[in-house]
Amino acid sequence: MSRSIGYLTAKLAQQVDEELMSTAGAFSLDQLMELAGLACAQTLERVYKRDKYPRVLVCCGPGNQGGDGLVAARHLGMFGYQPTIWMPKPGSKEIYKRLQTQCTNMHIPTLPSSPDTSSLRDALAHSDVILDAIFGFSFKPPVRAPFDAALPLLAQSGLPIVSVDVPSGWDVEKGNEAGVGLEPDVLISLTAPKEGVRGFRGRHFLGGRFVTKAMEEKFGLNLPEYPGSDQIVELPQADEAQRL
Repeated sequence: MSRSIGYLTAKLAQQVDEELMSTAGAFSLDQLMELAGLACAQTLERVYKRDKYPRVLVCCGPGNQGGDGLVAARHLGMFGYQPTIWMPKPGSKEIYKRLQTQCTNMHIPTLPSSPDTSSLRDALAHSDVILDAIFGFSFKPPVRAPFDAALPLLAQSGLPIVSVDVPSGWDVEKGNEAGVGLEPDVLISLTAPKEGVRGFRGRHFLGGRFVTKAMEEKFGLNLPEYPGSDQIVELPQADEAQRL
């Protein structure tokens, strides 16, 4: 009988990230973000085809999660979608500025920053699907402005949501226990799924086809095989996984 996939605690997820970018892992942040963002774009394309869901609202936070979202927006533009970026608190690091410039060069619009959520409301009315790249596994509650007002708007929009790694507002280990997080239709876990999403019942994909065999063995991840040249693999749903 095969072993089930390993789920990461917050501490273990941090250790895996640090090792990937250590001298031993030898990856740069740019490389990991590019591969993660490509996996996010492929997941959205797999579930929400361009002919029915051409307008994608990419919601980005100020950290690495937001960087993944910017990369995904660029790839979605290359796939023929019409992405729009909402990034009210752009990251200050040079990498985020470069990723933003790459999107601008693709003629991907970024909503103007505003103290309220009016531009977000307007964008939601003209979107078909949301890519949630706001908070990652390092998120600690409470949800602060402007995201405290934005999450309810996203949830109430009625649009399908694809969340990156951990749905925004969820605790990486306790899930949506506080009830303030998004309830996405699709989740794309990066590297390995996190403890807090064990009960997730939507379509669940794994991305980040960069974990070496040595690292997989060291951390006991027991990752599934990726099909062909795909950057993503779909995982069993929560109730199905419990029967395996």
